[in-house]
Amino acid sequence: MPFYESVFIARQDISSEQAESLTEEFTKVIDGLGGKVTKKEYWGLRTLAYKIRKNRKGHYMLLNIDAPPPAIPELERQMRLNEDILRYLTIKVDALEEEPSIVMQRGSARDDRPGRDRRFCNVVPADDRARRRGRCDQSRRQRCRIHTSRTLLEQHNARRDRSD
Repeated sequence: MPFYESVFIARQDISSEQAESLTEEFTKVIDGLGGKVTKKEYWGLRTLAYKIRKNRKGHYMLLNIDAPPPAIPELERQMRLNEDILRYLTIKVDALEEEPSIVMQRGSARDDRPGRDRRFCNVVPADDRARRRGRCDQSRRQRCRIHTSRTLLEQHNARRDRSD
C-alpha cells in the first residue's frame, strides 16, 4: 500500500481535545477503508500566515497514513465536509518517517539555543552614555537593543582616547 502524509488545520475556537477527536474521527475513516494511521502529531495552536475564514490561528495536526489509494479521496471528502477544518493537504511519500517531524524537532531545538534566558533591560547604550557626558563628538551611533556590555563601552573609550 502507498504511504501518505496528511496535515490539516482546525479552527482556533475548538479545544486541543476536540482537535484530537477530529484526528480519531479521520483515523476511523482510514481504518474502515483498509488502511492504518501509523503516526499522529499535534503541532499545537499556531499563528496562520493570513486569515482563513476569519481565523488568525489554527490547530495543526499531522497524520502518517498507510492506506490504499481509494481511502484518500474519502478522507479528504470528510475533511471538506467538516466545518472545523480550515485547510488540509495530503501528499504521497516514498516512506513514512518514524522519528518526530521537522516541526516537532525544531520546537525542542529552539529551547536549547544559548542566550535566550536574557531579558530586555533599560541600560542606555554605551555610545549614548558617552555622548551625554560630552565625551563623544559623533552625532549618531549604532544602538544596542538588548543589552550593552562593558566591552562595548571599553572599545568606544579606547577609540576616543586614540583619536585625542
